[in-house]
Amino acid sequence: MRQTTLAFRERYRAAVHPRYNPWLHGGFVLAYGMACIALLWSTLHQVQPLEWMAVPVALLFFNLCIYVVHRWLGHHKQAFARMFYARHSGDHHSFFVPGYMTYDGPRDWRVILFPAWLILVHSLLFALPLWWLLQLWNANVAALFASCTLIGYLAYEVFHACEHLPAGHPLARLPWIRQMRRLHELHHRRELMQERNFNIVLPLMDYLFGTLYWEPEPANASLSTRSSSMTRMQHQIDIPRNPVALLDYASASSRWPEWHPSSLRVQGPAGALPAGARFEEDIHAGGRSGHLSWRVDEYLPGHRWSASAQGDHGLQLVVTYECQALDAHHTRFIRTLEYRFDGLLMRLGNRLLFRRRIERESADSLLALCEMAQRAIPLGAGVAPQRVT
Repeated sequence: MRQTTLAFRERYRAAVHPRYNPWLHGGFVLAYGMACIALLWSTLHQVQPLEWMAVPVALLFFNLCIYVVHRWLGHHKQAFARMFYARHSGDHHSFFVPGYMTYDGPRDWRVILFPAWLILVHSLLFALPLWWLLQLWNANVAALFASCTLIGYLAYEVFHACEHLPAGHPLARLPWIRQMRRLHELHHRRELMQERNFNIVLPLMDYLFGTLYWEPEPANASLSTRSSSMTRMQHQIDIPRNPVALLDYASASSRWPEWHPSSLRVQGPAGALPAGARFEEDIHAGGRSGHLSWRVDEYLPGHRWSASAQGDHGLQLVVTYECQALDAHHTRFIRTLEYRFDGLLMRLGNRLLFRRRIERESADSLLALCEMAQRAIPLGAGVAPQRVT
C-alpha cells in the first residue's frame, strides 16, 4: 500500500499543469465566494428576528446536500457525475489513505480543493435560483438563505483542507477540527469510505442517517495534538545529501546512536521504519537516563517521518523529521521535538534544568547527523554544514 500510494502521488503531481498556482486557486474561491456573500447581504433591510431563522435552516439544508452528494455521487458511480466520482474516489482517495493523510505542499491543494470553476456553477445554478425563488416570498430570507449556501461551500473547502494538515499544525489542534479530522481519517479507510463519515464540517447527517463511525486515536498517535502542555523545540540544518536518502538514514532508528548524543541503545528492526513499526530505546537526555517505547506514526519517503514514544516518569514525546529539497543533492533537514512529563516534580525539573540541556543536545545531534550522513550516504561531493538554528 505504501509504495502504491507513493507511486500514485508522484504520477498525480507530475500530471498537474506546471502553471497551476495553488494560491490563486484557493484565493479565487475565497474571494469570489465572499464577494457573492457580500452582494447578497447588501440587499438585507431591517431583518426581523424570525427571518434570521433562515441562517440555521440554510446551513442544515446545505449540510444535507453535501452529505447526499458526497455519499451518493462521490462514492457511487452515476452516469451524470462520472467526473466527480473519478476525481473524488479515484484521485482524492488514492492520494490520501490511512498513514498518508497529510499534504506535502500547497500544490497538493489541487487534489483537496474543488475545481475553481465549481464555485461559479454553485453560485449561478444553485444559490442564485434559490435566491430568485425565495425573494418572491421574502427578500431578506432569500438573501440569508442563498448566502448561507455559499458560506457552507467555503466552510467545506476550509475544513477539508484543515483535515489534511499534519497533526501538529496549530489549526489541526483546534478541538472541532481535530474531531472532524479524525472522522475524515476513518472515512478514508477503504472498507469505510462508501458507508461512513460523509460530513466534513459537522457530522449531523451522519448521526441522523446512522453512518457516523468513531474510533479513538491510539494513545501514542494523539500525543502531538496535546501541545498546550508540551515543550516544543525545533532545529534545522542544510545537509549536502538527497532528501530521500537522508530521511531513509535518519529514520533508521537502529543508527541513532551513531549521531544522536542522547541515544545509547536501540532494539528494533533495521533500516528506515514505516508507519506502525515499533522499537525500544535506552537514552541519556537532559542529564537523566531512561527508556522509551516508540511507535512510528508516519513515513513519507523524502518528505516527513514522525514517531511518538512513552517513557519513565510519565514522559511522552513526539519527534518529527522533515526534509525540504534545496536542489537534487542538498536538503534542509528539520527536526521537531515535543515532549511532556505527567508529574509536577518532573515538569518543574524540565522548566528549571532539563529543557536547556535537551535543547543543546538536539542542536548537537544535527551537527553530528550532517557529518555522519555524509559518511554513510555515498552521494556527490559535500559542502560545509550550515550553522544549526
